[in-house]
Amino acid sequence: MFPLRDENPSLLSPVGTYLIIALNLLSWLLVQGSEPTLTKSVCEYGLIPGELLGRLPVGEQVPLGNQLSCVLGYGPSWLTPLSSMFMHGSWVHIIGNMWFLWVFGNNVEDAMGHVRYVLFYLSCGLAAAITQTLVNPSSAIPMVGASGAIGGVMGAYAVLYPTARIETLIVLGLYVRTMPVPAYFMLGYWFLLQVLGGLPTLGGDAGVAFWAHIGGFAAGAALVLVFRDRELLARHRQAAAALE
Repeated sequence: MFPLRDENPSLLSPVGTYLIIALNLLSWLLVQGSEPTLTKSVCEYGLIPGELLGRLPVGEQVPLGNQLSCVLGYGPSWLTPLSSMFMHGSWVHIIGNMWFLWVFGNNVEDAMGHVRYVLFYLSCGLAAAITQTLVNPSSAIPMVGASGAIGGVMGAYAVLYPTARIETLIVLGLYVRTMPVPAYFMLGYWFLLQVLGGLPTLGGDAGVAFWAHIGGFAAGAALVLVFRDRELLARHRQAAAALE
C-alpha cells in the first residue's frame, strides 16, 4: 500500500514542510549526491549506535557492501542523531521519504503552526534515533534517513485525522488499483509492517532501521497532544466537515 494523496483540506501554507523537504534535498545535492561523497557522508553524518555510545574501537572498518566501508572515529558523533535525519542512502530513499512527508505533513502542520511543527518533527527524529540506539546499542551500521521523523508525522496524523481518506495504490501481484482507505487503516498497516520487520532484528543488525520507524511513530502519536494548537485544529476540523 502506497499513499498517493489525502482527501483532507489544508488551511495554512505548509512552510515548515517545504523547509524540511528543501533541507533534505539540499543535503543530498550538496553533501551526498554520488560516490565517493555519498559513502563519506553516510559514515560521517549517519548515526552509528556503537560509535555514539563508545562501544566500538576507533579506527575499526565497518563494511557497507559493494566494497565500501566506514572507518570509525572521525565523525561528529554527538551531532549524528540530528544530522542523520537529513542524510539518505539513495535517490529512491530520499524520494520515497519526501513523498510520505508531502502527503501527511501539511495537515499535521495545519494543527500545530509552522514553528511548533518543525520542533515536533525534530523531536520525533531524535526519539527515533534514541529508540534505534537503545534496541541495538553496539551496532556498527550507520543509520540515515528522515523515516523516523516522518514516522512521527504519520503517528500524529493517525491521532489527529484517523478517518481522513487516503487515496492509496494497492499492488497484490498482478492486481493493481487505487482506492481510498481511512488513515487509521493505511497508517496502522504501515506500523504493523515496521513491527513485523523489527521483531527479527532485536539484538542484531538490519538493513532497515525498523525500530527508528516504530519509535518515531510512537513519539509522534504521543507528542502531538503536546504540540497541537487547539484553535488551529478546531479550524481545520470545521473546514474538513464543511467539505463532507
